[in-house]
Amino acid sequence: MIGIFGGSGFYSFLDDVEELEVDTPYGKPSAPIAVGNVGGERVAFIPRHGRTHELPPHRIPFRANVWAMRESGVRRIVGPCASGALTRDLEIGDFIVCDQYVDRTRGRPDTFYDGPETTHVSAADPFCRDLRRLLVETARERRIPVRDGGTVVVVQGPRFSTRAESLWFQSAGWDAINMTAYPECHLARELELCYATIAMVTDYDVGAAGEEAVSAAHVVEVLQRNNERLRELLLAVIPRIGPQPADVCSAALRGARL
Repeated sequence: MIGIFGGSGFYSFLDDVEELEVDTPYGKPSAPIAVGNVGGERVAFIPRHGRTHELPPHRIPFRANVWAMRESGVRRIVGPCASGALTRDLEIGDFIVCDQYVDRTRGRPDTFYDGPETTHVSAADPFCRDLRRLLVETARERRIPVRDGGTVVVVQGPRFSTRAESLWFQSAGWDAINMTAYPECHLARELELCYATIAMVTDYDVGAAGEEAVSAAHVVEVLQRNNERLRELLLAVIPRIGPQPADVCSAALRGARL
């Protein structure tokens, strides 16, 4: 199956679904897995914040979510997320198919490998190149504004950045800011799953020149206006994804253990 992690404001994705209750060594996932069909492909969906957005970013059970996807038969995952822009080169409502992240979270369980066998999984190219290519190509074919590549800095949340922090991130040349892309993406890599994110720009972060402080209400408003384009993109790309290839994702554990 193909896996989808739903982000803020994107709780309902599939129709005529069956639900799977999956127990994991890391507790329950954010919600039961909803399984349905899109273009002849089986799709598994988990709303990462829970069904009613009851889980703030720092309380999401990322390990349970990714483990549950793998146990249900998923090998390739797309994880849309709401993001703030750190550059005026991006427009509200644009999509970024990121190729790098910077982790500024703290205290989140972010590995499946706590010993006794020491395992170091590379994060040099953290997002699946093939999934990224398919997302960009499909968005462009449908005239959905998309940027191919970019760095998302992932902050702990639930608070937004101070102006000083935002200016720091902007001065580093990073493109977007988000609270959920890590450790979700790296946990998928540790289980040798393909993973790509689609960052939807919902606001300009306070470090962008002349911006007022962002509010949760504004973010939700933009998401509601743009979720239909995200749904359109996902429904179009899912039938094109296909089986997992032999790539850096599927071979992530090769040479990783001491």
